[in-house]
Amino acid sequence: MQRLPDNSDRQAHEIDYRIYGEEMQFVEIELDPDEGVIAESGSFMMMDDGVKMETIFGDGSQKDQGFLGKILGAGKRILTGESLFMIAFYNNLSGKRNVSFASPYPGKIIPIDLSEFGGKFICQKDAFLCAAKGVSVGIEFSKRLGRGLFGGEGFIMQKLEGDGMAFVHAGGTMAEKTLQPGEILRVDTGCIVGFTQTIDYDIEFIGGLKNSIFGGEGLFFAKLQGPGKVYIQSLPFSRLAGRVLASAPRGGGKDKGEGSILGGLGDLLDGDNRF
Repeated sequence: MQRLPDNSDRQAHEIDYRIYGEEMQFVEIELDPDEGVIAESGSFMMMDDGVKMETIFGDGSQKDQGFLGKILGAGKRILTGESLFMIAFYNNLSGKRNVSFASPYPGKIIPIDLSEFGGKFICQKDAFLCAAKGVSVGIEFSKRLGRGLFGGEGFIMQKLEGDGMAFVHAGGTMAEKTLQPGEILRVDTGCIVGFTQTIDYDIEFIGGLKNSIFGGEGLFFAKLQGPGKVYIQSLPFSRLAGRVLASAPRGGGKDKGEGSILGGLGDLLDGDNRF
C-alpha cells in the first residue's frame, strides 16, 4: 500500500491505496477507522465487511453547508453531465477495511496527490474515479470562447480541489508530460485527461485547406503551454465508442461482410478491416 506523508494540517482523509492490473485496472483503498472515500456511481467493485456505503448529494466535502448548499453542489454536477449523487464509503469499525473501484474501460488509473499540485487539478468531465473524503469535485468554466466552442469538452471541465488523494482514469496508454515555462504541446482535444492549474489551455486551428478537409483529425488542436504537468490518453472513450459503433451489425443483424457474395469467406480472405 502507498500512503501519503503525515501532515496534521490536511483536511482530506489520508488513505492508503494499491493499483492492480494492466489493461483493466482497479484501485484498492485501505481505510483506517473513521476514514472515508467518495466515488462516482457505477465505479464500485467490492468492499470488505464492515464498510458502510452512503449516497450523498454532491461530493459531501463540506459538512456544514446546509440544505441549500447541498442542492447547489449537486446542481454543479448536473452541469458536468454527472449524477446528482455520489457514493461515500466509510470504515466505522476498528481495524483496517478495503474498498475497491474499477476503471470503466481499458486504460490506466492515475493517482493524483492534490497537495503536490497546489490543491487543484483540472480534468475532463468523465475522468474522475474516486478520491479521499474531503476532496471537492467541482466545475471549471472556460474563460475563452474558442476553447469552449471547439475544445471537445465545451465550456465546462471538472476540477478536483483539496489536499488529499484523487484517482482519475485514462483510456488506453497514458502519457505524462512535464512542460517547462513557455513550452508548448499540441494534442488532440479528446486525448486530454487532465492538467495542473498552471497550464495555459487554448484551442488552435490546424490550418491548411487539405489538412482541414481531408486530414480526418478535426479542425482544431488543443494547445497546452507550460509550466505544469499534463496527462494524455491514447484511447479516448469517444474514439473507442465510435469504432465499436462502426463495426456494429446493420440491416437485420448482418455485418458488412455478410452482405457480400463471399460472405464469411470474404472476411477470411480480406481480414477484419471493417475499422
